[in-house]
Amino acid sequence: MKTKFQSEISNPAKADILIEALPYIQKFAGSTVVIKYGGHAMIDNVLKEKVMLDILLLHSVGIRPVIVHGGGPEINSMLKRVGKESTFIQGLRVTDKETMEIAAMVLVGKLNTEIVSMLNSFGGKAVGLNGQDARLLLADKKPMKLENKDGSLEEIDLGFVGQVKKVNPGIITSLLDQGYIPVISPIAGGADGENYNVNADTAAGMIAGALQADKFLLLTDVKGVLEDVANPESLISVIIKQEVPKLMAEGVLQGGMIPKVECAIDALEQGVGTVHIIDGRQPHAILLELFTDGGIGTMIKTM
Repeated sequence: MKTKFQSEISNPAKADILIEALPYIQKFAGSTVVIKYGGHAMIDNVLKEKVMLDILLLHSVGIRPVIVHGGGPEINSMLKRVGKESTFIQGLRVTDKETMEIAAMVLVGKLNTEIVSMLNSFGGKAVGLNGQDARLLLADKKPMKLENKDGSLEEIDLGFVGQVKKVNPGIITSLLDQGYIPVISPIAGGADGENYNVNADTAAGMIAGALQADKFLLLTDVKGVLEDVANPESLISVIIKQEVPKLMAEGVLQGGMIPKVECAIDALEQGVGTVHIIDGRQPHAILLELFTDGGIGTMIKTM
């Protein structure tokens, strides 16, 4: 029985799609691609399946995918179920000991396992990791200071929120060399022996940098960087790193896009080839970005 997609596209059109993809498949074979998996694509079951199939196709044509996943909505849901309120300061969740335990349970025990299981059920070879494994992610407690009305700075205790100080990518490289797909939860270990919850975008960017990844993909719930946030058709397809300060000053970059672009710049400065901010709500967004002439999101590059 034909799927709707198969029925709507003629055989010549299907062939054209494959021919368009061929040079990109040849170009990227053997390359390392880090994918930050989050947003709506982690919640919608249909999109979940399409993301997994995209990743398996990359793997099947010789690309080396690494997945780093978030899980904020799932953590929120679990905290609500146990009657615990979440407090956010500048977008960061204040994380006491109980919240940290719940976050680790959701990220490592639930979401990581689900992603690995889905990839493997489709014939993949996925292995779940978290930042504690082989000392993959080492973090310190993240400091924060807020300015009071009188101009003085007050130190804020975010609890077990970490900032990554070092990435030891050996375990990832070893798994990639053996043909596995690493799936990583952003839980880091501290020198004090504690677990720390790390922003998934930041963790993914630092892992991409440590691996000298050819590409770093950030799946989001927007089309990419928009010249006019009120106009979804104003997508900026390519941004040169040196243009970012100007875009900041002009207000083109605002809200949640600012930390994503900053994360992209950090990754580029660590040696990542290109960074792609793409809409994870778009079915097969990964393939459309990497294997078509126009792509679908915003690519940020050095030159």
